[in-house]
Amino acid sequence: MAILNRVPAAPRTLRVLSALLGYPDAALRAQLPDMLAALREEDAVPAPRLAELGGLIHSLLRADPLEAEAEYVQIFDCGRATSLHLFEHVHGDSRDRGPAMIDLAKTYEQAGLYLAPGELPDYLPAALEFASTQPPRGAREFLGEMSHILDALHAALAQRGTRYAAVAAALLDLAGEKPTAVAPPAEPPLDESWTEPPAFDGCSAKGQARPDRVQPIHLVRRKPETGAAA
Repeated sequence: MAILNRVPAAPRTLRVLSALLGYPDAALRAQLPDMLAALREEDAVPAPRLAELGGLIHSLLRADPLEAEAEYVQIFDCGRATSLHLFEHVHGDSRDRGPAMIDLAKTYEQAGLYLAPGELPDYLPAALEFASTQPPRGAREFLGEMSHILDALHAALAQRGTRYAAVAAALLDLAGEKPTAVAPPAEPPLDESWTEPPAFDGCSAKGQARPDRVQPIHLVRRKPETGAAA
């Protein structure tokens, strides 16, 4: 009789990882000890990764609040390679981003989840909140759809030497993937980074799943065009 590999349930871990990618204000810092306890109790990531996440949490607890907040802005708000918006990696500022946003928002709504005012559906913490509501195998498949972006994000964070790389690595673990050792390409100056073509391009959303099924978001690389129209 065939034995299926068991996918561990990780709803609390996903919610903690979502929170750790949020702005480290006083409210978030106050919850850090409880977050670490939740990670340890659920035990959904390997022990070495749990130690890395503990290092991030302890560093945020020890850091000067203003310095922690300034570092967060410098890491996540100053370049495309470390953007927490999934479709920024896939579509950049192209017109394809809008329809992809709509499809992803519909996926959340079919699960009974609605975004906070001003929050975009491709914001990674929001996607992780959605994943935390799905059955274990569905959550893994959902994370697998974005694994190439998570891998690129991990590489960019690791290159910068920030402990936040542990979060992206843990998400790859939960997706059943392993981080690669390939370093991301050097980024252009900030003013240029938002006008250059995206590093990843092409996203296909192929209809909506039933409300009780996970809707894949199909974050894929687009094949290079073979020729241009005259």
